[in-house]
Amino acid sequence: MENRLNLSPDLASLPFLSDEETRSISAENPTGEKANGARVDPQGKGPAARLGKGWKVRPCITLKAKETTTIADIEGPAVIQHIWITVNEKAYRDCIIRFYWDGEEKPSIEVPLGDFFANGHGMRYNVNSIPVAVNPSGGFNSYWQMPFRKSAKITVENQNPEDIAGFFYQVTYTLKDIPENAAYFHAQWRRSLTSRENPEHIMVDGIKGQGHYAGTFIAWTQFSDGWWGEGEVKFFIDGDQDYPTICGTGTEDYFGGAWCFDGETYSTPYLGYPLYDKREGSVPKHGLYRWHIMDPIRFKQDLKVTVQALGWWPDGIYEPLTDDIASVVYWYQNEPHAVFPEFPDRHHRFPRR
Repeated sequence: MENRLNLSPDLASLPFLSDEETRSISAENPTGEKANGARVDPQGKGPAARLGKGWKVRPCITLKAKETTTIADIEGPAVIQHIWITVNEKAYRDCIIRFYWDGEEKPSIEVPLGDFFANGHGMRYNVNSIPVAVNPSGGFNSYWQMPFRKSAKITVENQNPEDIAGFFYQVTYTLKDIPENAAYFHAQWRRSLTSRENPEHIMVDGIKGQGHYAGTFIAWTQFSDGWWGEGEVKFFIDGDQDYPTICGTGTEDYFGGAWCFDGETYSTPYLGYPLYDKREGSVPKHGLYRWHIMDPIRFKQDLKVTVQALGWWPDGIYEPLTDDIASVVYWYQNEPHAVFPEFPDRHHRFPRR
C-alpha cells in the first residue's frame, strides 16, 4: 500500500486512471449505493407528478424540530471529497453538524452549520477559497479531504423549535484504501466574551496526539469604535506554557492583510476577510479565514491556539477590548482525540445583530 494518500485530483493527475469508485449521497440517493438514485415514485403528486419515477422527486429533506438527522452513513475505507449544502439562514447557528469516524461515540467535528462553511453570525455571504466556497445564494461547499478506514457518519441536529424545510445536500466520496499515516479531519467551535481583564479568546486547547493544524475561521463581533484587530494569534506547541512557539504580529497580519485592512474586504484561495458588516442599529461584525494548506502547523504531543482582542487608547497604548469572538479551528490528527468541551446551548449561540 502506498504511504502517501492521493486525494482529490489536480490537473497533473487528472488524466491517470484509478481503481477507486465514486459514490455520492443526497436526498435522491440517501445511501449512496450504486444505481440507487432517483428511485422515489411521485405517485401523481408534486412537481414531478406528470413526469413519473426517475425524475426530480425528492431533492431535499425537512429537518425536524429538536431532532438529529443522519445525512450520511458510509462504510469505508473511503475519502469524503466534496460536501454541498444549502438551507435557510435560520439553520446556520440553530443546526449543528457533526462527523463521527470509525464508530466513535464522540464527534470529531462539532460546529454550527454556517460556521463550518465560514459563514458566521448566522449570516450569509460569499467565500471564494480553495477548501471552502460559499456561492450565491448560500451554496455551501467543502473540499476538505476527509479519509476514514471503517465508517463515517454525518448528522445535523436542528435545535430550532420549528421544523426547517428545504435542506438540500450532497456528500461525494471515493472508495479506496487508506494508508497508515493518513490522519482524521477534526473541527471545533468555541465562543467567548473577552474582557479588559482577560482580552483573550481561546480558539482551541487540549488537543492531544500527533497531527497538524489546517485552518482558522473567526466570526468577530466588535463592541467599541475604532480598530479592533491589534491582537496576536499564538500557537502553543508540544508543551509550551507561558510563551508560544509561533506568535503572529497582529490579527489582520495573520489573516494575510495589513494596516487595518484599509476598510476593504477580500476572499483569496488560502486567506480572506469576506465580511465587514456595519449596518445602522447594529454593532460591527467581521468574518475572517486562514487555511494552513501550504503551511500546516505540525505538532507531536499537544496544541493550544489563542487570539488577543486589542485596540488602541488615544495616547497610543494598546487597549484591551471586550468583544464577542466565535471561532472554528480545523486540524488533522490520529485517533482517539481528546473530548471536546461541552457544546453551548442554543441561546448561547445567538448571533448579535
